[in-house]
Amino acid sequence: MSRKHSFVLTLKNNVTEKEGVNYIFENFTGFFKIDLEIKKQLLDLLKIERRFLQSFDLIYIPDMVGKEINSDILETYLEDIILVELKTTKKYLPENPKGFFFGATENEFNFGKLLGNRFRFCFVSMNEKGSSFALLTIEELEAIIKNKRIQYQINL
Repeated sequence: MSRKHSFVLTLKNNVTEKEGVNYIFENFTGFFKIDLEIKKQLLDLLKIERRFLQSFDLIYIPDMVGKEINSDILETYLEDIILVELKTTKKYLPENPKGFFFGATENEFNFGKLLGNRFRFCFVSMNEKGSSFALLTIEELEAIIKNKRIQYQINL
């Protein structure tokens, strides 16, 4: 794949992800985007290596509405926090996540296994016919995976 095509594809995927985040924020409570410093604090509080910083995009705190996430909130709600890796598509998926095609890193799967029920993949379908989302643990996801293959990403 040419660099130009790869760059354009990355930009398109970033736009779709932002739309997915906005869809979640506009339609559901308890989801929060956190900055890098708060991510580091959260992993430190959970006693998890920082190599997992890129393995989640959002946090979910059930029943929490409209608070700014800071160190005090992290400590207060630590036991309730679920770390969420967002996957988005423009494909129409009336039975989301059935039919979802996505890429995931080994780190994301390892992180999910390490956290168990405190981690979810969030599958967001953004389509004019109907948008939807599904939250799945690694265990739930692995139970429905039809095909999984390894792809090497190599930099020289």
